[in-house]
Amino acid sequence: MAEPAVVVKVVDNGPYQVKGPVRLVDHDNNEYEIGGRTHLLCRCGHSAKKPFCDGAHVRVGFKGDQRAGG
Repeated sequence: MAEPAVVVKVVDNGPYQVKGPVRLVDHDNNEYEIGGRTHLLCRCGHSAKKPFCDGAHVRVGFKGDQRAGG
């Protein structure tokens, strides 16, 4: 049976929303178990929980509404 698809959604003025089974690996190839099926990854650069979102984008007034394109 095929693994479920992973979906990454760019939230306007907010984080990347990752849905699906994921594995977190740092630059040194250390793997971290992160439970659950939905994760929010920081896009504004101000989260105290990087790489995860802690809502800092609201506090700093982050604006990001780019769309995918060629």
